[in-house]
Amino acid sequence: ECITSCVHTENCFIPISEIIAVEETEFNKKHRNIGKWQKMVKPHAFTVYYVKKARNHRWRCSDVTFWCVDEHLCNQWVQELKELLEMQKSRPKQLLVYVNPYGGKRQGKRIYEQKVAPLFSLASISTDVVITEHPNHAKDSLFEVNINKYDGVVCVGGDGTFSEVMHGLIGRMQKDSGIDQNNPKAPLVQCNIRIGIIPAGSTDCICYSTVGISDPVTSALHIIVGDCQPLDVSSVHHNNTFLRYSVSLLGYGFYGDILKDSEKKRWMGPMRYDYSGFKTFLSHHYYEGTISFQPAKHTLGSPRDKDSCRAGCYICKRSEQQLAEQNKECGLKQEEDEEWKVIKGKFLAINAVNMSCACPRSPKGLSPAAHLADGAADLILVRKCSRFDFLRYLVRHTNQDDQFDFSFVDVYRVKSFQFTSKLSEDNESSITDIGKKHFGQFCRDHPACCCNIANSTWNCDGETLDSSAIEVRVHCQLMKLFARGIEENCKDEATYSQSSTEQLL
Repeated sequence: ECITSCVHTENCFIPISEIIAVEETEFNKKHRNIGKWQKMVKPHAFTVYYVKKARNHRWRCSDVTFWCVDEHLCNQWVQELKELLEMQKSRPKQLLVYVNPYGGKRQGKRIYEQKVAPLFSLASISTDVVITEHPNHAKDSLFEVNINKYDGVVCVGGDGTFSEVMHGLIGRMQKDSGIDQNNPKAPLVQCNIRIGIIPAGSTDCICYSTVGISDPVTSALHIIVGDCQPLDVSSVHHNNTFLRYSVSLLGYGFYGDILKDSEKKRWMGPMRYDYSGFKTFLSHHYYEGTISFQPAKHTLGSPRDKDSCRAGCYICKRSEQQLAEQNKECGLKQEEDEEWKVIKGKFLAINAVNMSCACPRSPKGLSPAAHLADGAADLILVRKCSRFDFLRYLVRHTNQDDQFDFSFVDVYRVKSFQFTSKLSEDNESSITDIGKKHFGQFCRDHPACCCNIANSTWNCDGETLDSSAIEVRVHCQLMKLFARGIEENCKDEATYSQSSTEQLL
């Protein structure tokens, strides 16, 4: 039969889109000793390497070998399959790879060389590998390289390594397009070069939230088959000065304090987060200030929905269309005139997430219904409460219960927001034009606090921001990943089984 879109064996159906490679197979003595092949004078064979899906979103490279006595037929199958693979235009052929040998448990180089490079070679992907030697090495390099020769950029490391590559690529795109990143209202140019993440860090939140598992082989296979997942990016400014981009968590208060304290204890390794988290919980600092935001009226969903963002998410697609239509009709000037909602109070935590921020310890994440590419962020405000109530809230991150079902927790889906405090108001009053008087931050009346902490620190995707007063804007689908989003359980838990790797055509 004519090959069209799949290879079909007795017990295994493999879509062309999930075939990794096709190779002619040498017939050796070991195979000749197999009883049913002894009658063949000179059998010919080829092997198909393909994606085998297992439980918990894990992918593996498997293979099936086909045999036949007709050499011409065997060659015809190989040629047809290779031509079909060539037609998969989304697959990368040339990649730029940055390997961080110092991040996480210092296993990045070993993971790439032993688990990832052989797969890239099997798939005939050419790579230029750069071993990073210092902070911002990857970011600075991306401003200099001929980026047009590559089909994608791969980072081997943790969330920090990904952040470097992201800043380098987005910054390069804006520079080449003449966009001033210091202008918080500037419409940024989309980055069409996809980024692949090979997890090898202390935390791999972005990989876990976009693929469903933190596994180097699974991520490498998503890159090989050419998956593409758009991703929202938030720009963070202070006083008309660009600070950073964020794709996962912007956290002030609890998560900012954890990061600030853990940075002093890097010698502890990943355990520093547990230690600093426990210490920060006991200190129970709250911070008083004003948060103002623009609701994301273009989105179809809400943070309290039960439907999570999944592969092929219709909410992301429709929200993108709605936002494009709004911008086309009204433009950015109309957007500036939209109503701002202002909230003043005492907060234990202010969190803004562009994705669920799921991880092994928190399978549902900080906001289970957050979407990867809907042009909005979920703003979570945790007001001052007792230690016991705050503990109840934190525990909800680890189970299936509604973590927003507390009187002291508010959540909003927003497209931009601003935060300021009285302490910084004198020097940073120009950050907002809403004309409201803002509260300051203090802890002098906190019953369990004997210190005089005035400000927390913003945790921006695991990096600290010095300024407490910030302006944040979500840019819809500013970049793309080699991923497809988390697949539904009914699909990802199915396994492709086969009783034999030898099938006769």
